[in-house]
Amino acid sequence: MSRSKLVGLITLMLSMVLVLAACGGGGKNIAIGPPASETNSVSKQILEAYGLGEDDYSAYQEGFGDAADGVQDGNIDVSIGILGLPAGSIESLQASAGDVKMLELSDEAISYMEENSGYQRYTITQDMYDFLDSDIETITAYAVLMGNTDTIDEELGYELARIMVEYADENTHAQSMHMTLENALQGAKGLPIHPGAKRYYEEQGLTVDNPVAELTADEGSRKEEFILGTGSQGGTYYPLGGEMANIWKNHIDGVNVTNIETGASVENLASIRDGNMDLGMAVHVPSVDAVNGEGDFEGEEVPNAAFIGHIYPEVIQIVTRENADIDSLDDLK
Repeated sequence: MSRSKLVGLITLMLSMVLVLAACGGGGKNIAIGPPASETNSVSKQILEAYGLGEDDYSAYQEGFGDAADGVQDGNIDVSIGILGLPAGSIESLQASAGDVKMLELSDEAISYMEENSGYQRYTITQDMYDFLDSDIETITAYAVLMGNTDTIDEELGYELARIMVEYADENTHAQSMHMTLENALQGAKGLPIHPGAKRYYEEQGLTVDNPVAELTADEGSRKEEFILGTGSQGGTYYPLGGEMANIWKNHIDGVNVTNIETGASVENLASIRDGNMDLGMAVHVPSVDAVNGEGDFEGEEVPNAAFIGHIYPEVIQIVTRENADIDSLDDLK
């Protein structure tokens, strides 16, 4: 065999090894999210709850958009994503494929996730998607608004929370539908609450059991310019945060909130800690880690961050197609 053919054969073999390593074991093809992403780690936990190890399925580490394409063309059997409701990517998949099926989690799997992660039970109601014929039980993390207790005084915290709820109808982003009084404390578990937000919610008849954050911010020395950390421009946080900032500016005299593009939750919480940000959008799970000095914040806790309000649920949504003949994650065993 010539040297060039040998090199070509070795290259081909290495490529095959890399593909197999990326995909994992045998079994069904499951999209579990990009490497090192929250989706990736949570997907593995969910599959573990069903007794599935990484050798029991072929893992495709794709973003949900690419994964949906794989579901449509039949290369991926099941795709797991953390998405807002309703998810445009799922609606687009249904429009193209016409036979999308959403899988729910068993009570046992939900209990497992509640015990081993910060995720909580969530019901996707039948009316959320045209193709659903029943409610879907799953789990969720919540996007929440965290405030800097060194710059957000009590009255300002009150107004931020009030306007999020009472003027949500001025926000044209699809996820603003979740900013209601009924949902206001979702994602607050395990977090200190801003005293201004607490006062507003209790005035509206809600029961607030969270510890109350201590403020160093004072209304008398309140500044005029505030920074809201969001996420990437291609995601949900940035455009939604931009509308929230404009609504606050329109309804709070003398206050201007500017939304900025960031790396989302972890960066926003760290920036609050370091005094470079006044408000930050974040998932509640890393927010709890931040205030406790755990996870990504081990040894670097964020003592000056407080919960102000719920923004929207970031829901685990698991989809397949009717022709895949999968009715439950139990069918992947």
